[in-house]
Amino acid sequence: MAKYEIPKGVRVGHIHLKVSNLARALGFYHGVLGFEVMQHFGQSAVFLSAGGYHHHIGLNIWESRDGAAPAEGTTGLYHVAFLYPTRRDLAQVLRQLMSQGVELDGAADHGVSEALYLRDPDGNGVELYWDRPMAEWPRDAKGGVEMFTRPLDLAALLLDA
Repeated sequence: MAKYEIPKGVRVGHIHLKVSNLARALGFYHGVLGFEVMQHFGQSAVFLSAGGYHHHIGLNIWESRDGAAPAEGTTGLYHVAFLYPTRRDLAQVLRQLMSQGVELDGAADHGVSEALYLRDPDGNGVELYWDRPMAEWPRDAKGGVEMFTRPLDLAALLLDA
């Protein structure tokens, strides 16, 4: 039997996060990051989008109302990543984060992309990034992608805002 290969058109459709406080999570994803509220599902869930899609993010308190974040050293979601269309868009969200007092966990240049790392109010890891054009990606001698991790110059990034 041939090895199964995932179809090239498959993409991540949405994420659904268990949160402890719906209003607080909505304040972050809608109020800080700017996702559009598409629908409230009673008082227990809300669905948000970028660009009018039915939802990219679902937030719910069905099993987690007033719950604690998972303990460090346990399994679970490492982070969710949101791909911004341009470096300027990433610079603008950095300026927004700074204006809202949101602290970064880190910022990195990976060669193929530039990324900001932070936590949502429930401690979930969030990556905000943009991809460089594929023609600019670092390559090894055989033409394979050769990612790296270097500090991202936030002051230089902000110049693009």
